[in-house]
Amino acid sequence: MNRSLIIIFSLIIWSCSQPQQPIAEPEVFIVVLGIAQDGGYPQTACRKSCCLPVWQGQAKPEKVVSLGLVDRPHNKVYLFDATPDFRAQLQMLLSYLPQGDLNSVGGIFLTHGHIGHYTGLMHLGREAVGATEVPVYAMPRMRGFLRQNGPWSQLVALKNIILKPLTADSTLQLTGNISLEVFLVPHRDEYTETVGFKIKTHSKSALFIPDIDKWDKWDRDIVDEVTQSTYAFLDATFYSEDELPGRDMQAIPHPFVPETMALFATQPDSIKSRINFIHFNHTNDLLRASAALQEVRHSIFRVAREGSVYALN
Repeated sequence: MNRSLIIIFSLIIWSCSQPQQPIAEPEVFIVVLGIAQDGGYPQTACRKSCCLPVWQGQAKPEKVVSLGLVDRPHNKVYLFDATPDFRAQLQMLLSYLPQGDLNSVGGIFLTHGHIGHYTGLMHLGREAVGATEVPVYAMPRMRGFLRQNGPWSQLVALKNIILKPLTADSTLQLTGNISLEVFLVPHRDEYTETVGFKIKTHSKSALFIPDIDKWDKWDRDIVDEVTQSTYAFLDATFYSEDELPGRDMQAIPHPFVPETMALFATQPDSIKSRINFIHFNHTNDLLRASAALQEVRHSIFRVAREGSVYALN
C-alpha cells in the first residue's frame, strides 16, 4: 500500500473516532405542527381505503394544519391557527424552548372561522387549563364571531384569551427581528374573513396560505409571492377533482395540486422547491406513498410533514 493511501485511511479512521459535533439548531424557526385538512386524518367514520389502514394501526394519523414559530432568544412561541389537535401541538412547540409554558405563548394567529382553524381555543377555557390572557389575533369578523357566540364568548369574558386586532394589508411587529404581514385571500367566508400570513425576519420569510378558493381569484400573483419568499406553505386540500364522488366540488373550491404545479411549470427548480404543499384532505394521495406523491417530488415541489423545521435566521 503506497504512502498516500495509508494517509487517507488514517484520516478516515481518525475522523470516525472523533466525537460527532451536534448540529446547531436555529434560534428562530418555523416548525410544521400538522398537515391535514380540518377533519384530520383519518376522518370521522371514514372506512374507505384511504383511512382504514390508519384505523387499523397500519399507517400514521396526521394532525390538522398548524405552523409554529419559535423565537428562542425571547423564549416565545407563536401558533398559526388553533386546531382540534391544539394540546399536542402546543406541547410539541413548547418543547423547543428551555423553559416553555403558557406564558411563553406570544400569540395565536387565526386565519379564519372554519372548524380546523380556531376550535382548539377550547383547550384554554375553564373546563381545561383555565389560561390567563393568552393573546389571540384575529380579523374584525373573526373577533366578533368569538365575542358573540358561545362557548368562545366565555373565553373572552373570563379573560382566558385576549382578542388582538389584525388588519388586512398591514404588518405587525412581533419582536425586533420578526414581523408578520397579513393579507386577505378569497375563501368561503360564511362566518369570518380568511387571511394568509407572511412571517418575516431580516433575512428570510415564510408564506402561509392553508385555505384559498383558487389562485386566479386572488388579487395577488401567487408566483410573485412565492418568488419573494424563502418558504411557502400552500393549500393542497385536493389532488384531484374526483376525490369526493357525489359531492359538488364547486361548493368546496380549492386549487387542485396539479393546477398549482402548472402555474410554476416554467419557473426554475429553485422557486419550485420553496413550495411545501399542506392542508391535505383525507382523500388526498399526498398523504400516502402513491404515484401522486412521486410526481410532486419528481417535479421538485415539496410535501410538508409534521416536525419539519425551517430556519428563519
